[in-house]
This record gives sequence, structure tokens and C-alpha cells, in this order.
Amino acid sequence: MKEQLKSIDERAKEELSHIDDAKLLEDFRVRFLGKKGEITSILKQMGKLSAEERPVIGQLANKVRADIENALNKRKEELKSKMEQVRLTEEAIDVTLPGKKTRIGRPHPLNATLEEVEEVFLGMGFDIVDGPEVETDHYCFEALNMPKSHPARDTQDTFYINENVVLRTQTSSVQIRTMEKRKPPIIIISPGRVYRSDTVDATHSPLFHQIEGLVIDKGITMADLKGTLELLMKRLYGEDTQIRLRPHHFPYTEPSAEVDLMCFNCHGKGCSMCKQEGWVELLGAGMVHPKVLEGCGIDPEVYSGFAFGIGLERITMGRYNINDMRLLYENDMRFLEQF
Repeated sequence: MKEQLKSIDERAKEELSHIDDAKLLEDFRVRFLGKKGEITSILKQMGKLSAEERPVIGQLANKVRADIENALNKRKEELKSKMEQVRLTEEAIDVTLPGKKTRIGRPHPLNATLEEVEEVFLGMGFDIVDGPEVETDHYCFEALNMPKSHPARDTQDTFYINENVVLRTQTSSVQIRTMEKRKPPIIIISPGRVYRSDTVDATHSPLFHQIEGLVIDKGITMADLKGTLELLMKRLYGEDTQIRLRPHHFPYTEPSAEVDLMCFNCHGKGCSMCKQEGWVELLGAGMVHPKVLEGCGIDPEVYSGFAFGIGLERITMGRYNINDMRLLYENDMRFLEQF
């Protein structure tokens, strides 16, 4: 048995020195040190020994087991260290290489302008309200004093889903919904997407954005409308900005006006940007028509109000000197990175 144990010790250490795989190490452990391993099979034969031989063989067997276990643990640590070195070599990073540039996003010109406009109106006490983009004929036309025969209902101007459902042509529908739900005083703006059957060019798009405002209270006049719009334009374009109101017609306001902005390029002298007129048409506005108030359950004898609608694209283009609306929708990074 002594010779067998010494042979096991020598063979184990010799074999262990050639193992370079964790799975083979486990197989080695089971074969030599396991419950059915070679050392265990030797110990099972100790019953055949005399009482004097058993302690000697037992002591030797324990020594051989301990030696093999120590050698096995040492080999495990060597393999672990070797594997770590291999992994570090394979995953090495050349810190001298240039890093990958992180691109930081920024607001789109339309969003940046809208946030500025909203801040101005919030500062004046306005609420911001929203409504559905798919609207009924009633909210888009009828309630705004536009009967069935009105030219704005033409399929060349409006996207019809069916006879009574359309994609809203303006956010005025939100004003009607608000007047039906709230009692005066009402002070709101309603920004959002609108849709018209327009051919795409430098100044037109079938999808664009509007910001409409509505104020209903006792004693509201055109002076309140002009003052509100002047404040907005001065905040957007500078304190020397001037506006003018020209008589116009809208079915939902009476009286109505087109609002022009003094050309920020030539300051009223006339240039190619303003077509030599010195002024740029900016938005439509007026006093809310009594029929519209009455249709929403508001007494026009007690309350009056003004409304206006401005294109977000138009003020964005003016603010950043953009001469083609299509640039705002094409997602060209060369263009967007300038803002």
C-alpha cells in the first residue's frame, strides 16, 4: 500500500503539471480525491491490515491527499492568473486612439420658438390648452360661423376623412371646445399641428403649426388685442419692433384685421425679403364674432373677446432668417446644427 500511495502521489503531480484547462482540473480532482477516487479505494482496503500497520498507512494516505490537494489548488491559481492575463491582452484598449465624440442634442428651431412664445403668454397669465387633431365638421367650421357653403370647406383646402370628420385646418376648434367647457374670463393659447391640402413649396406645407389665442371677458377691446400682440413681437424680435393692423375679413371675428410686422431686414424701407413693402404679413386677428360667442353659450351683450392665429413656421423663419419652410421638416443635420 505504501508503494501504491507513493505511485499515486508521483503520477498525480506529474499529470497535474500538464493540465491547462479548468474542466480537466475538475476531472483530475474527482479521479484522485473523489469518493470513488484512487486514494479512497486504497483506504477501503485498510481493513486487511494489522493494527500496527493501519496508523502508518493512514498517516501516509492523509499526507498524500494533502499534497495532491495543495498541488491542485496551486495549479488552479496558476491557471486563473494565466486566464486573466489572456483576457487583459485580448481586451486591451489603446488609450492613445481618439475617443468617440458624443453628440449632444438641441431643441429644433420650431420647438425653441414655441417654448419662447409660450413663456411670453404664460407671463401674461394665459393657459395653454390642447385638443384633437382629427375634428368634427362642427368644431372646425360650423361653430366658427362657417356654414356648409363656405369656401374653406372645399376639398382642395381641407383633408376630409368623411363628410363630418376632417383633419383640423386651424386650432380654432380648441377655442370652441374651451368656450363650451369654461365660463369667462377665458385666457388661453392653443398651439398645435394643423393640416391643409397645400402643395409643398418654400412657404407652404400640408402640415404646419399654429398658435391661436383667445381672451374672453367683460370690456375686452381691440386695444387689448394690439397691446398683447405688440408685447409678443417685442419679446421675439426686439424692443424696436413695430406692428400694424389692416382691415380684413374672417367669418369668426368682427371686426377683423391682418397684422403686419415691420420688416426686420430693412426696418420699413423696403427690400427683397418684404417685396419692397417694408412690412411682412404675420397673422390674422380680430374681435370674436357675437355669433361664435352665442353658439358657445356666452352672452355677447355681456362679454367680448379677441382671437388671433399665428403660424409657428412663419415666426420661426423670421426669427432665424430662414427662407424656405421645407428646411424645417427635412431633418438635415447640416441645417439643424446651426441652431
